[in-house]
Amino acid sequence: MIERYGQLMIKWRYLVIFACLVLVGLTTLGFPLRFDTDYRVFFSDNNPQLLAFDELEKTYTQNDNVMLVLAPKSGQVFSNETLEAVEWLTNEAWQIPFSIRVDSITNFQYTRAEEDDLIVEDLIMEAKTLSEADLTKAKAIALKEPMLIHKLISPKAHVTAVNVTIQLLGKNPDKEIPEIATFVRNLADKLRAKYPNIEIYLTGMTMMNNSFPEAVKKDMTSLIPMMYLVIILMIWLLLGSLSATFSTIIVISCSILGAMGIAGLLGIALSGPSAAAPTMIMTLAVADSIHFLVTLRHEMRVNGLEKYAAIIESLRINILPIFLTSVTTAIGFLSMNFSDVPPFHDLGNIVAMGVIIAFILSVTVLPALIAILPFKPKPETTNTVHAMDRLGEFVVKRRKPLMWTMAGTIILLISFIPRNELNDEFVKYFDETFEFRRATDFVTENLTGIYDIHYSLESGESGGISNPAFLAKVEEFAQWYRQQPEVVHVNSITDTFKRLNKNMHGDDPSYYRLPEQRNLAAQYLLLYEMSLPYGLDINNQINIDKSATRFAVTLQNISTNQMLAVDERAQKWLKDNAPESMQVYGASSAMMFANIGSRNIKNMLLGAVIALILISLILIIALRSVKYGLISLIPNLVPTAMAFGVWGFFVGQIGLGLSVVAGLTIGIVVDDTIHYLTKYLRARREKGLDSTEAVRYAFRSVGLALWITSIVLIAGFLVLSQSHFYMNESMGMMTAVTIALALAADFLFLPTLLMKLEKQ
Repeated sequence: MIERYGQLMIKWRYLVIFACLVLVGLTTLGFPLRFDTDYRVFFSDNNPQLLAFDELEKTYTQNDNVMLVLAPKSGQVFSNETLEAVEWLTNEAWQIPFSIRVDSITNFQYTRAEEDDLIVEDLIMEAKTLSEADLTKAKAIALKEPMLIHKLISPKAHVTAVNVTIQLLGKNPDKEIPEIATFVRNLADKLRAKYPNIEIYLTGMTMMNNSFPEAVKKDMTSLIPMMYLVIILMIWLLLGSLSATFSTIIVISCSILGAMGIAGLLGIALSGPSAAAPTMIMTLAVADSIHFLVTLRHEMRVNGLEKYAAIIESLRINILPIFLTSVTTAIGFLSMNFSDVPPFHDLGNIVAMGVIIAFILSVTVLPALIAILPFKPKPETTNTVHAMDRLGEFVVKRRKPLMWTMAGTIILLISFIPRNELNDEFVKYFDETFEFRRATDFVTENLTGIYDIHYSLESGESGGISNPAFLAKVEEFAQWYRQQPEVVHVNSITDTFKRLNKNMHGDDPSYYRLPEQRNLAAQYLLLYEMSLPYGLDINNQINIDKSATRFAVTLQNISTNQMLAVDERAQKWLKDNAPESMQVYGASSAMMFANIGSRNIKNMLLGAVIALILISLILIIALRSVKYGLISLIPNLVPTAMAFGVWGFFVGQIGLGLSVVAGLTIGIVVDDTIHYLTKYLRARREKGLDSTEAVRYAFRSVGLALWITSIVLIAGFLVLSQSHFYMNESMGMMTAVTIALALAADFLFLPTLLMKLEKQ
């Protein structure tokens, strides 16, 4: 049947190529794909941390922001020029699209007493006219104000920030966020031109959101051309045929276009992880072509077949293993749908589609193209000793020491797995080539942290935030948090109450404490609210019926494990010291990312197990043997486990990108096992060879193809590891390591295991 199929591919070769190209062309109707720019895309709709954060933002205001950080070259913020720049930038920042609030040291609402009146005004006005005494006074006030220090002004007063709160309409974030980023960058350029002695850095969640599509575009413009170059060079060097190289490029290009086009038609948006799909498809699509072309060359060079007969024979030998490897690889990538991170669903689905399209093209377009193009490999001389023959002979002769050496190596590497710990820092998803990363590193080192935890502390009654008992507990919580070594800043409404109490007692420092009477606290708050200008109210700290307050903690640049530990200690403190209404979980974008790694790896392990079961059943049916199906589990499982052991020894931290590697690689590493076992069983069943001769036959017939495909796969994923987006970088590196270990297992461990078990 396969021979008849091969004859049809050759006979109707022009029609086959035309039909396939037309179908691929139709998929391009899905272009261009949309870029998803919101970090919330990393969280499923039912993610508990996302739900908690959304509820917090509904109660108060959104937490998305742009932070413009000013660093005067003089190292002194409190100078006329720098403060004038801050004042100018504060006024201009209100023009940023979708901005709802602007906070800086100049417009900080400073309160003071004047006879019996409460005066609320900007801390700094008309900065260029201030005297040295005025500057000294403003500096003293700012550096003592808990709401400013370590938030908008550094303790050394050498760096300051203008923080802009952003509230997107949500109708078209793909355009809204780039619009904000463009405006902010233009504003920064204006400040640099107007005040050349001041450096400005742009950070904040909105700028991070904008970095995601920038990462996607940067990868697509650098990695894909690099990958094409690698593939062209490797195929040319390994096969020495221009026709083979051209045909392979056609197959992988059409595979990418088809998969990405279908993704666009299905409404799938690109994000940081899913942007790796073209590089992965390119890498995986090469493997099918290599197996077909290597066998084709072997049949023509060694067995002397003419081209058409060699095409048919190559199809006969390879169509089943290529089909099996394509199906198992697709299953591995489809297991990524178990991930708790939607972009990994998209990545898995796009690559799975690409792998299936690549299979179809490799058994239709590829043989049709080779039938048309000139393909004349040089004949192999009888004196030539194939490298794979030597390797097969070595494995047969040294099978016992090889088996025990490999078994010991496997056990040793797997023993390092416990050294890995789940840890993620979402800012470090972007390397130093990104403006956002450089700015954020500067802000972390000089001003404030970018990781935070927010609590909505309930008083249990309407207007309860004026209850002295409630305020006392909030203040206790704030003081406890300020004693934690990881904490940079605590923002609590109690600081405002203490300042107001002092103001209403003639600015007597001894009254810088919480009001002792509820009605006084309520009056102070009302008077303060009525005095605040538009846009600078305290709705970002107090809910509508004044029954709850937002309590925010800013942390140092710490790991996700440390952040979770801090929140766990806070939960324990609240449970031991606070009323039940105040016992709430912390919420923030940082907390969402801190929890996603552990949630994702648990789901992905389930997906990997299901994928492994399906793949094993397919192999048992395809190989027509329960024994060989079960034997195949060993080289399928061991490489991934060894790779995590290697990672544990050299790195020791598993982030979001690596949490999907087990599912991702299981379908890839099966490929080598399938090709080796099918050739081994062909020798055993069709040729009647014993186990040692069957091992030699397998090395001779498929060893070179496995070597070439593995090298191409490793090269492809090493190219992906050059990504500027850390998820893709770590995923590419880990997958390359896994494929290298899979090749070692299939060449040095699987054959020795087969000979041992067959002997018994």
